[in-house]
Amino acid sequence: MLHSQFVSLLALAGTALAAPSGDVTKRAQTVYLAGDSTMAKANGVTTGWGVFLPYSLSLPVVNKAIGGRSSRSFTREGRFDEIIKAVQPNDIVVIEFGHNDGGSLSTDNGRSVCGGAGTETCQTTYNGVAETVHTFPWYLTEAGKAIIAKGAKVIMSSQTPNNPWESGTFSYGDGGRFVGYAKAVATALGSNAIYVDHGAYTANYFKGIGKAATDKLFPQDHTHTSPVGADFVSKAFVKGLQCGGGGFLKGFVKNETASIVGSCL
Repeated sequence: MLHSQFVSLLALAGTALAAPSGDVTKRAQTVYLAGDSTMAKANGVTTGWGVFLPYSLSLPVVNKAIGGRSSRSFTREGRFDEIIKAVQPNDIVVIEFGHNDGGSLSTDNGRSVCGGAGTETCQTTYNGVAETVHTFPWYLTEAGKAIIAKGAKVIMSSQTPNNPWESGTFSYGDGGRFVGYAKAVATALGSNAIYVDHGAYTANYFKGIGKAATDKLFPQDHTHTSPVGADFVSKAFVKGLQCGGGGFLKGFVKNETASIVGSCL
């Protein structure tokens, strides 16, 4: 099953374009963030990890994440298009979705994606408008292809975990299907995309600090962290990045791997 899903993702990304050749304007690379509330700036009681990423990088960071969005709604609202229009060669776009992509289209909330790992489609009506809904991998792949066509790079990041101590004991498996899809999309997009298992590195950090300390980082619900928690979640992303060799951000990370809590997975 996993093999067939991966093959379908390869076909989906088969038309991914390599970075265009030619001279690249000398300028500071910019890092763009595309995601949901777990990445976006929020009300202060909770906030997203993207707020703290600039403290770990020597490059400018533009946080385009917005609460309540999924890969589908981020696409439909033209938010990926805004990033695609803005990026220049050698810029880097971090894409992280999954928290809002599940659910059923029978009572369409405008966020749920069509099931499947490839080009499957579903028909729905949202806010009185007929819409063809695609799969999670399709939305990520189309965005990734367009970003790469502009000469930029893509980091596909797995979604952050809900509080893994919520049941009373630590529980974190593979992160769910959207985690696997994000990894497969990054692979299918080729050399201009990499994958960071942000979910696993964040869960590993929570495991290390224990239940009581983790619970304090979730002041409102099991998904959204306090600013202190968001800072740790941001560092978990950097840990995953550095443990993988740094990828497109090699040389631009201020934190040394050893100084970030946790171990390489």
